Amino acid sequence: MKNICILGSTGSIGTQALDVIRSNRDKFDVSAVSCDSNIDLMKKQIDEFNVKYAVIFSEKHYKEYLKIYGKDKNIKILWGMEGLKEIVTLNEVDFVLTSVVGNVGLIPTYEAIMARKTIGLANKETLVTSGEILMPLAQKMGVDIIPVDSEHSAIYQCLLGNKKSQVKKIILTASGGPFRGMTRKQLIDVKASKALKHPNWTMGRKISIDSSTLMNKGLEVIEARWLFDVLEDKIEVVVHPQSIIHSMVEYIDNSIIAQLGAPDMRGPINYALNYPNRTILKGQSLNFGEIASLTFEKPDMDTFPCLSLAYEALKMGGTAPTVLNASNEVLVYKFLNDEIDFYDIPKFIEKHLYGHKVKINPSIDDILEIDKMIRKTINKEV
Repeated sequence: MKNICILGSTGSIGTQALDVIRSNRDKFDVSAVSCDSNIDLMKKQIDEFNVKYAVIFSEKHYKEYLKIYGKDKNIKILWGMEGLKEIVTLNEVDFVLTSVVGNVGLIPTYEAIMARKTIGLANKETLVTSGEILMPLAQKMGVDIIPVDSEHSAIYQCLLGNKKSQVKKIILTASGGPFRGMTRKQLIDVKASKALKHPNWTMGRKISIDSSTLMNKGLEVIEARWLFDVLEDKIEVVVHPQSIIHSMVEYIDNSIIAQLGAPDMRGPINYALNYPNRTILKGQSLNFGEIASLTFEKPDMDTFPCLSLAYEALKMGGTAPTVLNASNEVLVYKFLNDEIDFYDIPKFIEKHLYGHKVKINPSIDDILEIDKMIRKTINKEV
């Protein structure tokens, strides 16, 4: 029996992970869960899976939970960052799925590595800001970090059994998002409600906006750089609207290995939970007779400049990706609240990225300090 801790159990990845676990109750036990504010759903999860530890990140909603549901001697309810740190280091926990949104996942992931837990990583911001620190630390501690993003899971699988020295390049596929093929003029006044309508994937609100700006793919480029220890000039993005090929690896003999599957996040979740084994997963299987075509195109970085800004932040190194990520997080939520326009997102990211004095080889404290500073500055400015 593998004991699982899920950070962000009420979000898109968390709920799908529980769906996978629900079909494999003989293999997995859910020891701990966390949410930010969706206390009603988390209470249902606690009851269904007989969870012993739960964290509510928001102190307000933690107090609300206790007021509504009261204390239960069979479960320990915690709150805040200290609560997250406690559940990822529980002795009984074997596997930590980190699917919280944003850089809030950094410290719990660090603590889980130090506690030598296997990590299923669905929180890309952690490696975007701190991959240079966390990946060597994981290697030192003998910790497996198994990617849960569909693209990085695909690459992880395509690399198995091959030598890193033989990799020519990594090819990240992108759906193109809801605005693929549109022009700047068409997107000037676009609202968040349109950006949330992804053509292929069911995702959370923040990642849906990132997909519409192509920042999601930019963050994945940075994440791939650290996950797979390859430089940015060996990471290529190609738009593949059908989302059937989840990513590819090209080797020095010009052979390309691709991982294909239906656009269903339960696939990479199931793979990560069961690694190194494969198990049966109920769901849609590809029918090649029904696939009309697989098409590919270059990303339009003029219309979607966030992707090029991510490449630039990666080249700048040090604290630059933290500035990129923190700026983007604040601006995305402002866009979701109709406080700014679509192109204000790359405009202000670019301003702060190039206005920032990069610190090379930062510590985690440096990263957290700059993250906090950038968020505060943009919230005042915009």
